[in-house]
Amino acid sequence: MLQWLMSAVGMGPPPPSSGGPMTREAAQELLRWYSRSQGAVLSPGLNPQGFGGVEVGGAQLYFEFHEDSKTLECSALVYRFKEPPKPGVLAGFEAEAREGTDTGGGTVDYERENRGLFLSRDYAQVPDGKDFARDMKRLCKASVVWGDEVLDRVASRVFHPEELQQKN
Repeated sequence: MLQWLMSAVGMGPPPPSSGGPMTREAAQELLRWYSRSQGAVLSPGLNPQGFGGVEVGGAQLYFEFHEDSKTLECSALVYRFKEPPKPGVLAGFEAEAREGTDTGGGTVDYERENRGLFLSRDYAQVPDGKDFARDMKRLCKASVVWGDEVLDRVASRVFHPEELQQKN
């Protein structure tokens, strides 16, 4: 309760030191700090398998620490497919990114095992806490736009290209 109260009035613990290599412990500390700064006071940051998550501003943000590459992957959910995506759909999202649609600093990332389309970014070095919070806000904001406007555009482009040709 005291930790929540301190966080609520801006007196929570400071972010971890930045600049060092990303280790599991550093990722854990960074994500625990970040989650608390977002109101998830009881979040452990990462679970024993190296996964974590938090909801930020209507966006779902997931974390995975990759032991082999010593990187923290941060992924904002764009869309979760019920079935594997139809041909051309993933290419349509990748084309949107290449054409300059704001990805919030991330890259288009499709995870086959959970059929999730994400905007993801990796950290091999521990970032400054305020920079990390800003990066996550930007990534989340972009994922919401991608889940709404970009999803509709890609669906039109892939499934109804004739309608786009009629508009031109």
